[in-house]
Amino acid sequence: MRNDRSGAPRRRGRYDSTRGPAQRGSTRPRAGDRRGRAGDRERAGDRDRAGARGRAGPRRPEKTQHPERATAIAGKRDGRRTSRARSSEAWDDARDSAGSFKASSLVRHAEWASLVPALERAGADVEATLPRLAEYVGSVLSWNRTVSNLISRGDEARLVSRHLAESLEPAAWLAESGARRWIDLGSGAGFPALPIAIAGVGNNWLLVESRRPKTLFLRRVIGQLCLSNVFVVHSRLEDLLHRAALGQRDPDLARAGGVPFDALTSRATMRLAPTLDLAAASVRSGGHAFLWKGSARGTEKASAEDWSERWRDDGERVLESGQTAVCRFLLLK
Repeated sequence: MRNDRSGAPRRRGRYDSTRGPAQRGSTRPRAGDRRGRAGDRERAGDRDRAGARGRAGPRRPEKTQHPERATAIAGKRDGRRTSRARSSEAWDDARDSAGSFKASSLVRHAEWASLVPALERAGADVEATLPRLAEYVGSVLSWNRTVSNLISRGDEARLVSRHLAESLEPAAWLAESGARRWIDLGSGAGFPALPIAIAGVGNNWLLVESRRPKTLFLRRVIGQLCLSNVFVVHSRLEDLLHRAALGQRDPDLARAGGVPFDALTSRATMRLAPTLDLAAASVRSGGHAFLWKGSARGTEKASAEDWSERWRDDGERVLESGQTAVCRFLLLK
């Protein structure tokens, strides 16, 4: 220690004007300093532990009081990884050297045979229809992998067994309604409207889709398949109906014949009551609404009974998957 001029030893320390005269030379750290230094030590410890983990390899699973449950969860996680890997490889054997999906190769897969009974019941020419459905599926796969998501990648392997099958299985029932002009709400990738239109049900279709990337896909695939009786509107259905009520002309709606239509389809879009509200403004008296609904359809029907003032529940057809049913409703006069 150095001595000041009075001869008294001078303590080395930091000057702090907030301390009293007797504390200005104190070397005791402040509370904030202690917290800051402790935080520095903790961060340094974290870095050391992270480095040790990196050198030692992956972290071991933590102990649990429920080992059976942990094993089951790990198994499900591994199963999802395997399913994603399998889905990413689905249909790859149908690609040509340029990476495009060939309809002639796609249709060789055995699962396409499961569509034949539904096509025959709908009165479609099976030999002419299957290649067109395969071309449509190839377009879905190409767009899904290179442009934007139309369906989840995990569902690519089930394009035929789920999406096409659920669309076509009730096609004959739709044809029995006698509806000629159809409107599809929330068309997405085109299910169920495009497969049903390709199968020859209905004279013309209007597909209503609010998301632009999917609208672009629909217009492109409709052009590729030369479906001159299918039209697409980029809009929400309620907005389209509002503009029509105000007398504002929409060219695609006009080409499809305008409102009202004979029947409406909707697959996995909104709950039952709001869907039927839109359908009531879209179809004529005595027209139909065909809604693809899941296991909660009974609850939806019971929870909002006001739809029954305008609609009659005209039955349902449970699809082979057992998870989905097509519900038919008749608009009362």
